[in-house]
Formats: sequence, C-alpha cells, structure tokens
Amino acid sequence: MKVLKVGLLGIGTVGGGTYTVLTRNQAEIERRLGASVQVVQVADRNIAHAKQVTGGQVAVTDDAFAVVNNPEVDVVVELIGGYTVAKELVLKAIENGKHVVTANKALLAVHGNEIFKAAAAKGVMVAFEAAVAGGIPIIKALREGLSANRIEWVAGIINGTTNFILTEMREKGLAFSDVLGEAQRLGYAEADPTFDVEGIDAAHKLTIMASIAFGMPMQFDQAYTEGITKLTTKDIKYAEELGYRVKLLGISKKTEAGVELRVHPTLIPEKRLIANVNGAMNAVVVKGDAVGPTLYYGAGAGAEPTASAVVADLVDIARLASASAEQRVPYLGFQLAQQFALNVLPIAEVNSAYYIRMRAMDKPGVLAEVTKILGDRDISIDAMMQKEPQEGESEADIVILTHITMEKNMDAAIEAIEALSAIAGKVTKIRMEELGR
Repeated sequence: MKVLKVGLLGIGTVGGGTYTVLTRNQAEIERRLGASVQVVQVADRNIAHAKQVTGGQVAVTDDAFAVVNNPEVDVVVELIGGYTVAKELVLKAIENGKHVVTANKALLAVHGNEIFKAAAAKGVMVAFEAAVAGGIPIIKALREGLSANRIEWVAGIINGTTNFILTEMREKGLAFSDVLGEAQRLGYAEADPTFDVEGIDAAHKLTIMASIAFGMPMQFDQAYTEGITKLTTKDIKYAEELGYRVKLLGISKKTEAGVELRVHPTLIPEKRLIANVNGAMNAVVVKGDAVGPTLYYGAGAGAEPTASAVVADLVDIARLASASAEQRVPYLGFQLAQQFALNVLPIAEVNSAYYIRMRAMDKPGVLAEVTKILGDRDISIDAMMQKEPQEGESEADIVILTHITMEKNMDAAIEAIEALSAIAGKVTKIRMEELGR
C-alpha cells in the first residue's frame, strides 16, 4: 500500500490532536484513500512531551529544519504558529519539493502571496483548511463547493474567544473585564488576549476567505479592525430590546466601488441563525449569486476539531500528489494569473446601517436637534428608543437605529451631535448588518 509520509512541526494542542486523529482513524482513512498517511517524524522543543504523545513510535527531534530537510518526508505539517520561523520553515519545505499543510492564519494572511508563488513554481500543494474556523470546512466550501457562484459577501463569527465573551456579557450581564478573566481561566483566552479581543485574529481569517471569495491577493494590511474592549453590557442589553444581538463579525463584500474588508462589533437581527451562535462556536455565512446565503457552523478551535481539518488536507494531498498542477484545485480557488488586486475600501467609504446611543438632557427640543443633524446629512431613522432618567438624574439614554448610509456621513453627524450642549460625553456607534439577502 502506498504511504504518504508526514513530518509534524509542533505537537502541542493541535499537533497532538492531529497525531491522535491520524492514528485512531487510520483504518477509515485507508478505506477512503487506498493509501496510508503516517507521521514519520515530529519536531518539538519539548522532546519528552513529543515522545509521550507519540508513545515512542515516531522519530522525534527539537530541530524543525531537520524535518523539512528530511528526504523521507513527503508533507510538512506546520503547527508552530507565528510569522518568522514558520515562514522560513514553510518556504524551505517548498524549496525541498515538499507539500505543506498549515493551520497558521497569521502566516498566510501576511505572507501568503509569497508562499503560494513559491509553491506554484515548485509544483507543490499548500493546504490550509485548519487556518480558518477550525473544523468547519469553509475553505473547501468557498474554493470548491461554491465555485459555480459569483460570491457577493462573506460574514462570519470567526473568533471563539470573543464570541464566548459576548455571549457571557449578554446572558449574565457581566462587564467585559470580568468575562475576559473567566475566559482566561477556562483557557479560551490567552494571557495576552490582544489578537483576539482587538479583532486581529479574525482579520487574518477574513483576509484568507476574502481572497478565495473574490479572487484577489491577500491584503491583510488593508483590513479594518475594531475589537470588543469598549462594548458595554448596556449596549448589548439595548440591542436585545430592539431585537438584535451583538457579535464580532468579519465582513467582506464586493461592491461596485471596491471590496470591503472589515472586522468589528455588529448588530444582527436575532432571527438570523448566526445571531444565535453562542459560546466559543464559529459560524460563517456566504452569499452566492446562484445559491443565496449559506451557513457553515461548528467548532472554531480545539485539538480534534482543528485536527479534523488538518487530516482532511492530508487526505486531499494524498489523493492529488500524483496529479499535474492543472488538475489540482488552485490554492485560492482562482488561477494565480487570474487574481486581480481589487481596491479595498477604507472604512469611511463603507455603507452600513448604525446603532447610536447618546446621553442627553431630558428636556424638550433635544430630539429635534439630533434628528435635524441626521436629516441634514441624508441619514434616515429606522427606529428610536428613549429610556427614562434614573431617579435624581437629569439625563437619559437615547438610542437610534438608522438606515444605510456611508460611514463618513455618520461620523460627521456624530461629531455634530456631540457638539450639542444637551449631549453629555461621546456617542456610541455600532454598525448593523441584516445578513439575509
């Protein structure tokens, strides 16, 4: 029986899960393939741990370059993360004519264009299903399952940490800082959670999905990112009273003006399925011109869910290793020569509906002034809610939902509203998306 020999770089959470799934499901994989996929060498700085996970059945080294230079290895699985050493290892593996599987979304979002160009020149495959949304096969869906469609937009909950935090804030009425501590205690959030809570991790994943959806090179440096650190339980509560849920979404749309590439907190109608994705789960909605909106839901992280995607990539490589480059699915769904550097819109030129909340003096004429400012900028109001002042207070919260307008118009209106003497402090702004058409 033919054997695909795998070199594993990193045997931590995902690497250990990959080894476990491969060995546990070996018979099932062989039935599907008519071939065997076997790990023949593992690189990890903790050799004792690597030997414990593999049970001493595999050669172990603390030198990752020994794996990528090993002539016996057919496929290198990169699971160490980061931008620097991982890039060197992946490019060296490609130079040595080895196929690559990676779960490293940051590496691909920042250096993917260079990596895919090098892989094409050597005629090897680079597979990365595990880089986006863990065990959800969203890369295969975008690249293959929806290939008959002109993709119109992609929107997703693609960071489990922030989704867990927002779910806890909504369900328990806790402040962001309190829930973050709980997320760290449970292992959902890192000691330094910046990449998650500031939207950077989601932007890496969105960059990859947008590239596949619209046939454009990776443009992570053009992505707009806004995290959840400034969200309050008050806004989450008010949104729910109005029939919405707040989620951190990665959104990419192709418009006549260009491509939107943005990550930020978003109000979604609670009737949408994606609005009811809670805890650390992920979900992605893709709108194709032929199929309409389609939803993909599942575990976005974890040892075995992510390993599921890694092993699926290995199975694909085993099936296609002997095929010519023309017979393989292109790395990003489009032929490299047919990728076009589409214009990515700055956030000021994006069109959206908005939730705005202000603290206003409870006196006649204030609402008239606010609505006049909005009207002067052609911003129409969809709904409005005014809360009663608390006992002893002279100010009240006003919440307004607008129809779609350009962001720079909304920002100009907010600046004028904040200048009113009857408005106290800053106006809170959260973007809104229907995601239904």
